Amino acid sequence: MAHYSIKELEHLSGIKAHTLRIWEQRYNLLQPKRTDTNIRYYDDADLKNLLNVALLYQEGYKISKIAQLPPSQVAEEVLKLTENELGQEQFINQLIVAMVELDEALFERVLSRVILTLGFTGAVRTVIYPFLHKIGLLWQTANITPAHEHFMSQLIRQKMLVAIDALPLPQNQAAPRVILFLPEGELHELALLYGHYLFRAKGYQTLYLGQHLPLVDVQRAANQFKAEFLFTVFTSAMQKMTVVEYLEQLNETVNVKEILITGAILQYYPEGAFPKTTHYLKTLDALDAWLVK
Repeated sequence: MAHYSIKELEHLSGIKAHTLRIWEQRYNLLQPKRTDTNIRYYDDADLKNLLNVALLYQEGYKISKIAQLPPSQVAEEVLKLTENELGQEQFINQLIVAMVELDEALFERVLSRVILTLGFTGAVRTVIYPFLHKIGLLWQTANITPAHEHFMSQLIRQKMLVAIDALPLPQNQAAPRVILFLPEGELHELALLYGHYLFRAKGYQTLYLGQHLPLVDVQRAANQFKAEFLFTVFTSAMQKMTVVEYLEQLNETVNVKEILITGAILQYYPEGAFPKTTHYLKTLDALDAWLVK
């Protein structure tokens, strides 16, 4: 059973902690538990109910009316709402509920609806990536387990693979060639898959090599494929060397026009730290801008 603080509930629901305390005192909407050391916390059931309450509240329901409903009826009202159009925050809240509950049917239903409503790129930009950003807090506070992460990432991964597979293979053999891979020890693949989709959609010849690729194999593949560009993602700290040392070795051993990099950990490096042939893409928009230059 996860333990959430009120600040974590604020982050996940979008409802200010001050407002949550008022709802708790005035309407008994939340019922915090206490640890053996008398620290207040909330559990998965509280989070799920609050996300449903937040959805109804954002749709114009009065909090005094919502508070009179048991959690099961709140959930029923949410189901009625989801038959109509939902906004970004509502989609994200529903994905969080499905992940916490390990409810594959709900996660699949919401994710499919997001993609049908917004298109694949719109779904990734406005729902999937903000969802991943929100649940990053749960990782930091150990409120989700590897099972939760694998559950949701595999379902998102399946959608990305379907979207990539639906794109035609590039027919122009003179099109620019790019290799997409993750460095040795790196396993978080979703950003790499989305990059693959964008490159393929722009007509690039792509070679997707996936996770945990040793440097020597990057070099061999680049020579054989005659790659002009490399695209990779750094999500966590490297074990054997720093990111800068890795990129310097990559630059020395692989002859390409440009090495495109992205990933959360790169924000901690100072500007100008990477080799000159390296292009740091801070956001998804930056990759789009690079592709249309």
